[in-house]
Amino acid sequence: MASMAVQLMGFFTSLIGFIAAIIATVLPHWWRTAHVGTNIITAVAYMKGLWMECVWHSTGIYQCQVHQSQLALPQDLQIARGMMVTSCVFSLLACIISVFGMKCTQCAKGSSAKKMIAVLGGVLFLLAGFTCLIPVAWSTNDVVSDFYNPALPYGMKFEIGQALYVGFISAGLTIMGGIMLLFTSCQKNIDQVPYFHPSQHQQRAPMNRPAPVHKSSHTPSWSSASRYGYQINDFV
Repeated sequence: MASMAVQLMGFFTSLIGFIAAIIATVLPHWWRTAHVGTNIITAVAYMKGLWMECVWHSTGIYQCQVHQSQLALPQDLQIARGMMVTSCVFSLLACIISVFGMKCTQCAKGSSAKKMIAVLGGVLFLLAGFTCLIPVAWSTNDVVSDFYNPALPYGMKFEIGQALYVGFISAGLTIMGGIMLLFTSCQKNIDQVPYFHPSQHQQRAPMNRPAPVHKSSHTPSWSSASRYGYQINDFV
């Protein structure tokens, strides 16, 4: 019962991580303008994502433009796109497979394949988590390196966007849920050992005990002693 609860907890944790990965992939807030130097007070803020670039004006106007050319994008951005999409696909497959492999479902119940299905779902969740973690950590490292690069002008520096934080949370939840699924799926089922009553021929034969000798509580009389050949002199 405890392993089933942990398994359900791992599944829902990975499911939340899957939803967070979709949000991180779609949001355009991977890089945002760094307000440092001469850009401390500015009327325009730029935000860049995997699929579009957005501009926010101080007047309240918010404009976004989708990347027109896919081949003209930087190589790191193309790799981040592919890995985030792959992570979402892995998480989707893991959710479908894990439903059939969990102990609380009736599908393939009692067969050895059910355990392997749950293990496969946990492995896919782990792959999805690491596939999401790599581009997020890579982009964060590039942002931090460019920010502390003295040769780069202030107008070309960016800060970590909200989508990167969501990506880290998504990767952590997905990996944690996958580990919980693997842990509960790889546990051996300890069944209770049934109690067998010993058969008749295995039962131990009762020990033959001698019949108890009941002693009389009264003292033999002189007449009865003499009757059986005892004399008074024998007791003196």
